[in-house]
Amino acid sequence: MELRQIGYFIKAAEMLHFTAAAAASFVTQSTLSQQIKQLEDELGMLLFDRVGKHVRLTEAGNVFLQHARQILLDVKKSKQAIFELNNMVIGELKIGVTYAFSSMLMPALAPFSSEYQGLKIVVEYGTPGELEQQLRLGELDVVLAFHDQYDTDGFDMEPLFSSRIMMAVSKKHPLASLKKISLTELSKVELILPSKGFSSRALLDELFSKKKLKPLIKIEMNDVHSLLSMVNEGQWATIINEKAILTWDDLCVVPITGKEYHKQAFILWQKGGYRKKSATLFVEKLYKTLQAQ
Repeated sequence: MELRQIGYFIKAAEMLHFTAAAAASFVTQSTLSQQIKQLEDELGMLLFDRVGKHVRLTEAGNVFLQHARQILLDVKKSKQAIFELNNMVIGELKIGVTYAFSSMLMPALAPFSSEYQGLKIVVEYGTPGELEQQLRLGELDVVLAFHDQYDTDGFDMEPLFSSRIMMAVSKKHPLASLKKISLTELSKVELILPSKGFSSRALLDELFSKKKLKPLIKIEMNDVHSLLSMVNEGQWATIINEKAILTWDDLCVVPITGKEYHKQAFILWQKGGYRKKSATLFVEKLYKTLQAQ
């Protein structure tokens, strides 16, 4: 079994068309077909049902596809490990970040990039579910997200911080002088909230539902920076983790009465996976930055 055979198989499995897969792999169709046939002979089972020009995965093909992808991912990681050993902190660092982390990420990102100028940093924003799937597939090196601390399936998790859920308004908003506010009072305030699908939004919906309250949601947004920019204008309020406004000098937070609500943030790594040196150094920088704030 050779890596190129595995690569041909994965491409054919993704495209379900040998001619297209061969073109995408820069080989002839006969070469690709022959290599896959050799792979099937070695495994002792057909990986594809061939119906005219079309193909589909057999049950064995579906099973092997999962392992084939993991094999190539492991090879990629091993090459990256050797590359870093020889070249130290250069290459590419891919960081997955949920939208609520924008304000916390930026103070650490700029000085880290300046310190390691040979490193290209790629920041991917998304929902926790999207980022966690990318991390499982090895498409991201590390993820910063709010997460259920008891749901560790597929991840190694390091606590980053705990943040209270509070109302946030502009300092010129009429409610900015309040010492606290109840959920009942909040339900009468014009709100801008994260879109459904965000972990913070799920928590807010649950809190209002338990009190049988219907919040006055005027705008929903899937970008926290834009959301806070609108709150900053002074007309609306939002409900968010208090650390999200760290760099927003014209915003303030008001505690919600009753039980304190918290969100726990974590550093997520692929479980048992190789950790790039650049990723571990960035996490160290992030911890130090947060401690200084």
